[in-house]
Amino acid sequence: MMQYFPQAFLAFLVSVPLWLTDSYMLHILITTGIFIIAAMSLNLLLGYTGQLSLGHVAFFGIGAYGSALTSLGFEITLPGGFAVCITPKPVWFAMLVGIAAAACTGWAIGKLAFRVRGAYFVIVSISFAEVVRLVAVNWVELTQGPMALNNIPVLRLGWGSAEIAFLRKPAFYWLVLAVATVCFIIISRLVSSRAGRAMIALRENEPLAMSVGVDVTRYLVLATIVSAAMAGAAGVLYTHYIRIVDPDIFLFVYTVTMVIMVVTGGKGTLAGPIVGGFIFGLIPEVLRAMAIKPEVQWIVYGVVMVLVVYFLPMGIVPALRNWWNSRKADAATAASRPGMGSAGQ
Repeated sequence: MMQYFPQAFLAFLVSVPLWLTDSYMLHILITTGIFIIAAMSLNLLLGYTGQLSLGHVAFFGIGAYGSALTSLGFEITLPGGFAVCITPKPVWFAMLVGIAAAACTGWAIGKLAFRVRGAYFVIVSISFAEVVRLVAVNWVELTQGPMALNNIPVLRLGWGSAEIAFLRKPAFYWLVLAVATVCFIIISRLVSSRAGRAMIALRENEPLAMSVGVDVTRYLVLATIVSAAMAGAAGVLYTHYIRIVDPDIFLFVYTVTMVIMVVTGGKGTLAGPIVGGFIFGLIPEVLRAMAIKPEVQWIVYGVVMVLVVYFLPMGIVPALRNWWNSRKADAATAASRPGMGSAGQ
């Protein structure tokens, strides 16, 4: 029965726009889905390689800015008087550029940052995110600085009269769901491959993994590239949904949100970021619907997070999995000893 749960859950998610008439709730599901994609990308680093990246929002923002600038077009003058002019490109192409820009940045940061470990890597990742934010604030000629890039075009697919515009919320919801599903499949295939087993070995015991020939830098950089590309995809979706992007997209609170989703859901599990994302993405909206004051909402949010971490230190998904396995073990034990009650009598 449980083996069919993922397919049933996916079918339920696909059907949501068909019966959910509340546009605001559909908006919340879209933004929650975007951050679930970002959380899944962080989980690949934090959960499967053991590397905590507190600058992960940088890849999110680079994807957003890369796609927005490519779709809008821009003209800048580089030092030496050299002018660069990019005409507006189709949105689908701009989205690919944003994802590629985030992946290339992930490769560069991985090559540099993985020469250090532990707290040093955390410092490097935070510093990188802050540098990117300052560039977005101060390079006004390119990014418009605090004034933001606006009127970002929406994605349109098709030819002639057979065109699909992802302007309405149901269409964009299905787009986010499709991207999230592709990211989930990529991560599941990766972690079950030889490269994924090497990443897990590095997480569990790096010196031992190195002693049997695991190339540390190679696999950590691979994880960073894939993780950055997926975070960039989340940023691309965010910017073409909101249709405005400013330097606030690099705020540290977004990285904290991703970490909360991963840790509470269960790091190192495929379903962990999804479960954590839905719970901590929807709790504020449920509390708001109950007309609770904003400060009380965040108090309740924090209390729930503390309780989950305290009572379920491994996360929600591992706790549920352990409970299910123990339940099956008890049932198997009871079935293997038929007639014990009558024999005792």
